[in-house]
Amino acid sequence: MSEFGFAPTLDDVEMIARVALARLPEPFASYLNGVVLIVEEFPSEEILDQLEVDDAYELTGLYTGRPAELEVMTGDLPPMIHLFRCAILDEWADGGVTLEDLVSHILIHETGHHFGLSDDDMEWLEAELKKSPA
Repeated sequence: MSEFGFAPTLDDVEMIARVALARLPEPFASYLNGVVLIVEEFPSEEILDQLEVDDAYELTGLYTGRPAELEVMTGDLPPMIHLFRCAILDEWADGGVTLEDLVSHILIHETGHHFGLSDDDMEWLEAELKKSPA
């Protein structure tokens, strides 16, 4: 991202994710207005413990909150998509995909949890995103 070759920052990853979100087709895009996007270095110890994940580098993203089809209850936190920069960069360093494609893939997967989508549905949504102009 930087012309000097520095690792992409939290802001860089967030920008890539927001561009991907903006490219999602309807009806998905309008249902994501209330979903909060959070980009962090690593998941918290509490999240790792809850998910029984030993290595923070294994978790690139996480959806928290009620799926879109369930009624929101008073007092519920808004649904959130968390992206974890260090794990994303570690996976990106393995090569094979651009950072934009990797962040989009993770974002689609986490968005899929919001909608209760199957893996096949998520693959279709990701293919649609790749077809849309940047």
